[in-house]
Amino acid sequence: MSKSMKVKLEELCTPYIENLGYELVDITYGKEGAQWILRVFIDHPKGIGIEDCEKVSRALSNFLDAKDPIPYSYILEVSSPGLDRPLKKEKDFERFQGNIITVKTKEAVGNRRKITGKLMGINEGQIEVLTDTETFLIPQENILSARLVPQFD
Repeated sequence: MSKSMKVKLEELCTPYIENLGYELVDITYGKEGAQWILRVFIDHPKGIGIEDCEKVSRALSNFLDAKDPIPYSYILEVSSPGLDRPLKKEKDFERFQGNIITVKTKEAVGNRRKITGKLMGINEGQIEVLTDTETFLIPQENILSARLVPQFD
């Protein structure tokens, strides 16, 4: 998906999804075989169930049909971001402080481009990750991706 299409869809869908009581985590749009697929990942502090996905899917489908931002026919899929959800926004890093995450960086931080450890927090645009051996301060603009690491006790 082109960056401009992603931004357009995020700007269009974010307020609508928030009005339904959910958070837009991510949007992907691309061709799989002969079919275009629009995937919308939502979350809620209490978690996401199938009923939530159905509710948002029905409402969002009608909303997008009326706004018609996509020039092709497509399949809309709404789901939770999963146990290994991506962390993108500052509020994501605040919300999941204390959890184990994996961060991939654009530029090496302490000779590493992949760091897994405990998310200690975010301050002035830098996330702090504590590993078994050291603490890393990673500027948000240096993050390629950051994801929760599922913990099974």
